[in-house]
Amino acid sequence: MKKYYTRACNFYYGTVAKKLIKNKIAFSLCGNNDIAFNQLEIFIRDAGKVSSKIIDINQIEYQNLTLKRKIKKDLKKITLKRREFKNPAIMGILNMTPDSFSDGGKYNQIKKANKKIDSMIESGASIIDIGGESTRPGSLTVPYKKEWKRISGVIRNFKKKYPNIMLSIDTRKSQIMSNAIEYKADIINDVSSFNYDSKSISKIEKFNVWKILHHMQGTPKTMQVDPKYKNVLLDIYDFFEKKITHDLKGKKYSKKIILDPGIGFGKNLKHNLMLMNKISLFHSLGFPILIGTSRKKFISQISGVYDTKQRIGGTLSSVLFTLSQGVQLFRVHDVDEIKQGILVYKKLLNI
Repeated sequence: MKKYYTRACNFYYGTVAKKLIKNKIAFSLCGNNDIAFNQLEIFIRDAGKVSSKIIDINQIEYQNLTLKRKIKKDLKKITLKRREFKNPAIMGILNMTPDSFSDGGKYNQIKKANKKIDSMIESGASIIDIGGESTRPGSLTVPYKKEWKRISGVIRNFKKKYPNIMLSIDTRKSQIMSNAIEYKADIINDVSSFNYDSKSISKIEKFNVWKILHHMQGTPKTMQVDPKYKNVLLDIYDFFEKKITHDLKGKKYSKKIILDPGIGFGKNLKHNLMLMNKISLFHSLGFPILIGTSRKKFISQISGVYDTKQRIGGTLSSVLFTLSQGVQLFRVHDVDEIKQGILVYKKLLNI
């Protein structure tokens, strides 16, 4: 059976985008008039084979009836305004662990953690993502009590000190989620997409919190052992679609979803590049997209001898490229440099 997928493409920006949208010869991407598009890439998956074609938006009416209906349905989601977060929103990373891949041991004391939070907020972060268990490639599971002990001191006082900043909790364990929600956490960021702990969804569904659906192939311990896909882009789309339409269907607050394709989580360099290159496909699911590329290995794989410890240049490049495709949330370590880069980029587009 054929399955169709719709990706917005051929983008225009700033003043040019606004003019095209006003003249009704392009659509706004996610309701953002700073980005317009006038073409679609249609993927066709049929009996394991994948093909694609590019069509102009004025060619939609000439497609077969099934495809035309699919495109029109997807376009409603692609053009729907995402009002919930700043455009874009920066999520600052706070790893309260001894073994995270780039900053393990730096912020696992409350005083140092609070100082880091202050710094990230001053630099432009509107969300702080706090984690007490490393999920770097090869990492092992941390017991619940140890994980909670690492992060509880900061979480208990977070909203008292930062009432206007969103609190995100990076965890796979339902009890940690429940504990954090008691202290007014706004977002649950589970790298297993709520598959690790079978109680996760039932424990948090009654609360008005955002849920990040994060794709990962395997577990942190095994995910980078020769990952394989039939088609990484469409496989992950199907994964998200199933989670949204089946696993979360009918659940309270099921619309409060953020999609994260999981760069570096069970993907090789080719997989990561394909996902970033065509990430606008996921807009047709109708939810905000988050991407986490900060300091990741794919940067060193590309830069080779020009790799650096912080990988700020590679991180910023991936942020700006995916921002140009309408990605709305960015999970990063170096908030100040990323915020600066985004401000300059957006200013140049609107000259």
